[in-house]
Amino acid sequence: MAQIPIITEAAATTPSPKAITLRIARYNPQHDSAKKFMEFIIPYEKWTTVLEAILEVKKYFDHSVAVRYSCRQATCGSCGMIINGKPRLACFTKISELNSNVVTVEPMNNFPVIRDLAVKFERLFDTHHKVKPYLIRDDTEITTDSKEFLQSPEELEKYIQFSNCIKCGLCNSACPTMATDSSFVGPQALAQAYRYVADSRDKGKDTRLKIIDESHGIWRCHFAGSCSQVCPKGVDPAMGIQLLRGYMLGFRS
Repeated sequence: MAQIPIITEAAATTPSPKAITLRIARYNPQHDSAKKFMEFIIPYEKWTTVLEAILEVKKYFDHSVAVRYSCRQATCGSCGMIINGKPRLACFTKISELNSNVVTVEPMNNFPVIRDLAVKFERLFDTHHKVKPYLIRDDTEITTDSKEFLQSPEELEKYIQFSNCIKCGLCNSACPTMATDSSFVGPQALAQAYRYVADSRDKGKDTRLKIIDESHGIWRCHFAGSCSQVCPKGVDPAMGIQLLRGYMLGFRS
């Protein structure tokens, strides 16, 4: 396929010493039968992110490239995609760190494609909601006597890393079970179930354990561990799932 050079105003006045071939997956399920790739030559600096390279294409060559993004600082979780074969956040991935002259971007696996790099998150949000991701208590009424529910550092340590989940979907994209079982609740939801089960302020443990104790729930996880390898926030869903199994089997209380 012929390579199409991209010349920006910055590139015209201050040529970049380096450039990569950016391969973008193009696919519109409404009228395309298969995915295809378009290639662009993009100059970059050591700080240039993959998202910035994609936006260069949108700005100077093809406005129709579909990509979801927002915060550009690895907080919102919007720009998840497959970058050189691995689920990553485009705004958090520097081209210089990929050590490749070719950067290929594709939509995340295990998600229906809206168009190009943008995917539907309905399944992720539905399974997240299914595990009741909020504190469950009997004393929910706020009165003049209400006060904070204090926790010790040890109690906080049990779940704090799992509260860093930004719902980017990378763990579900990397999960091999998600690819074979369309009803599997997924590592993101299971990790969040553990986050609340392990919270000393929560009283909904039995309710959540009943929700995930089924054939498409926690027992469908094969512990591949790929979910933990791709989390951009350092969350370890695989460990959370194993700890959650301890509650299921009565080893933890």
